[in-house]
Amino acid sequence: MSAYVQDNQLFTRRTVVLGAIIALHIAIIYVLASGLATRAIQMVAPPIQTEIVQQTKQQLKPPPPPPPQLQQQQVQVPPPVIQINVPQAAQTHAITIVKRVVRAAPAPPAPERITPLRAIARDFPSTDDYYPDASRRLGEQGTALVKMCIGAGGRVVGDPSIMRSSGSSRLDQAAVRYAKATSGHFDPETRNGVAVTICTALPIKFQLTDSF
Repeated sequence: MSAYVQDNQLFTRRTVVLGAIIALHIAIIYVLASGLATRAIQMVAPPIQTEIVQQTKQQLKPPPPPPPQLQQQQVQVPPPVIQINVPQAAQTHAITIVKRVVRAAPAPPAPERITPLRAIARDFPSTDDYYPDASRRLGEQGTALVKMCIGAGGRVVGDPSIMRSSGSSRLDQAAVRYAKATSGHFDPETRNGVAVTICTALPIKFQLTDSF
């Protein structure tokens, strides 16, 4: 009898639990069917609004590449190796004939043909024409040595000068005038047929022939 009572109680509990489960499912179905669940969710949590923000990325231009660095490479060229093979003279006892070329001495230059200066005697002036009158009266006599240069045509070049005095200034001045008067009365000196200027010392003698 007690076992029956226990089984009956157990059955009653199961029935209650099963009824509660069924009632819960019916309530959930009703809530879903009537939209009460959607409203409750909207009241509790507002709808989530999503905004798509397009972030514009600024595309920065990449920096220019650095200029290439040129490196000077020093090329070391090794010096060339020059080998000179000098043949060694073989030792021999044979007689070697050495020929020597004897060059003839150069011929001496042809001697220069020189024609010396000379006076033309036939028309040479006389010292009597240049003897100072005062020296004649005073009996002055003497020989003056006059330096003079004779060029082409036998003419006197430049002014004659006294190299050695006669002892009288009047006779010395007369001797210079006489030397100038001899211009053109010489055959000039020539070398290889060409007239050249030559300087010489001409003795001019003043001597009295008549006594006054």
